[in-house]
Amino acid sequence: MYRLFLILSVSLLGGCFAKQEEAEPAPPQKSGNTVELTDAQLKNAGILTGRPAFRDMQGTLKVNGLVDVPPQNKITVSFPSGGYLKSTGLLPGMRVKKGQVLAVMEDQSFVQLEQDFLTAQVRLVQLQKEYERQKLLNASKSTSDKVFEQTSGDYQSQRILVKSLQEKLLLIGIRPEGLNENTISRNVNIYAPITGYITAVHVNPGKYVSPSDILFELIDPDDLHLVLTVFEKDVLTIHPGQKIKTSLVSDASSSYEAEVRLVGKLLDSNRSVEVHCHFTGPTPPLFPGMFVNAEIAVTNSHVIAVSDEAVVRSGEKEYVFVQEKPAQFGMIPVTTGASHDGFTAITSAATDLTGKIIITKNAYAALMKLRNLGD
Repeated sequence: MYRLFLILSVSLLGGCFAKQEEAEPAPPQKSGNTVELTDAQLKNAGILTGRPAFRDMQGTLKVNGLVDVPPQNKITVSFPSGGYLKSTGLLPGMRVKKGQVLAVMEDQSFVQLEQDFLTAQVRLVQLQKEYERQKLLNASKSTSDKVFEQTSGDYQSQRILVKSLQEKLLLIGIRPEGLNENTISRNVNIYAPITGYITAVHVNPGKYVSPSDILFELIDPDDLHLVLTVFEKDVLTIHPGQKIKTSLVSDASSSYEAEVRLVGKLLDSNRSVEVHCHFTGPTPPLFPGMFVNAEIAVTNSHVIAVSDEAVVRSGEKEYVFVQEKPAQFGMIPVTTGASHDGFTAITSAATDLTGKIIITKNAYAALMKLRNLGD
């Protein structure tokens, strides 16, 4: 019995060792930025390889941006003197014309300023007459130089006072030439500085406002333009005069034409610059703040290009898979340019793809395989 058990045990162990010897070892898998793909995996994933080629890339650069107006078309209305808002009938979205009354302010300080100005004017007339009289007396030596100099100084000081009060009146919207004892008023009108639309109302009747308070915000949409965001790798392909086709993110059915007017000279924290563009033709029915998609017509020089499917994005960077040896591919970072007719320009100076074999189709399948290895 014992012999029979021993023989069976040895047979079973021998069978196990035989199966281990017959098992085919699994191919090694690379980690990091390198992946190995068998012929079967390449075929099943529809992955094709090929060599990049030089092409004359004449295509479009797709970017995003928004509709905006220049700073001079955005107006913030405040009042340079404290007072109470007596009345206003404005609502956001209303159209106003330049010179139109936006609101009426009320305060006793306005009355005091008008009084001071009129009183100073009366005193100025008196001092002017006295100055002219003393000037004649001094010319005939009938009065001393000291008296004449004192009168002249008083006259000049009063002229300065009248001028300063006149500027204060103009600052709050009161015309000094039309002011007299019959037109003194506790009310002052606030007028629209431009023709445009009300975008914000920050006050209500009865509220006391100080000079630092913002009352209204206006915008003039007659000078609409585009502010596009172009990343660092594409900046050198943009220059004034390039044609642009743009459409709303929310409505791609309507498109508008524009051209580049100004390219920013400072990269922001996202490694991008602002490109300012003006619409060509009639002003489109758009509003500042609308998001848009845009295509900029660019022309690169004779550059090396790969198929669009050869470029993959991982994180904030773009890559292509370059063959390091048979069935082994390394993911190499690249800088891309314009895309046209199914091809993308490679503009990175540090990556030379000339003569190398890369994955030209379904490169994302290799990226997924690489991520699975990492997991």
